[in-house]
Amino acid sequence: MQRAPEAGWVTFPSGPDEIRGYLAVPVRRPGEAPPPVVVMAHENLGVTEHRRRVTELVADEGFACLTVDLYSRIGGRPPQDYATPDERRAKAFLAARDEQALPDLEAGLDHLAGRDDVDASRAAVVGFCLGGGLALAWATRTDRLACAVPLYGLPELPPSYSPTGQVRSRITVADAVRCPVQAHFGGADEVIPLDQVGRLTDALKLSGQETEVHVYDGAGHAYHDDTHPNHDAAAARLTWERTLAFLREHL
Repeated sequence: MQRAPEAGWVTFPSGPDEIRGYLAVPVRRPGEAPPPVVVMAHENLGVTEHRRRVTELVADEGFACLTVDLYSRIGGRPPQDYATPDERRAKAFLAARDEQALPDLEAGLDHLAGRDDVDASRAAVVGFCLGGGLALAWATRTDRLACAVPLYGLPELPPSYSPTGQVRSRITVADAVRCPVQAHFGGADEVIPLDQVGRLTDALKLSGQETEVHVYDGAGHAYHDDTHPNHDAAAARLTWERTLAFLREHL
């Protein structure tokens, strides 16, 4: 069902800081109930034009969607002072570390809960890459989510991506997720080894929650992004269909 969303930037507090987010809300028909919500966690590139467009596409499907800008404190972009691609990614992950980013996602949901045009009692999280890992971590710490959908979230962050200087594993906590999880990975992901995907799958099953883990043969990292060189149209389309079906089932 296509609905033209109302979309734009909003701001809200997270602790002492003001955070922004890109919010898209379906236009309701007279007498229609407020829509459920999706909190979106972006990849390490931040709230790009593509990410804003996907936020609006989620709203087109009848869900209010808020992409929280996890780089709000540093001007809305990931760190720009880097010498190599790996240093760029490491600094981007550190700037949106769990200790800061998870409260920001929670604050985004609090903002939605304070609005009368959405129904935040029915909430999900969808995350991409950096945000996929955050989606998994958040699902282990809150009972406010009806489901979580991480796309190519790193099961293990390398030491340079972690504020502790040690590997930060999503695998070791995955058995503690408190809601159904549908995860998506590329079978040819150059960032995420398939053995990590297998170990994450096994750990998720121990949670007792409904779990789906989909691996798309031949798809690389960031395959859902149609502005990325790794874009895989077939895998992206099937991921989108499965994600929407999962959200509709649980919201």
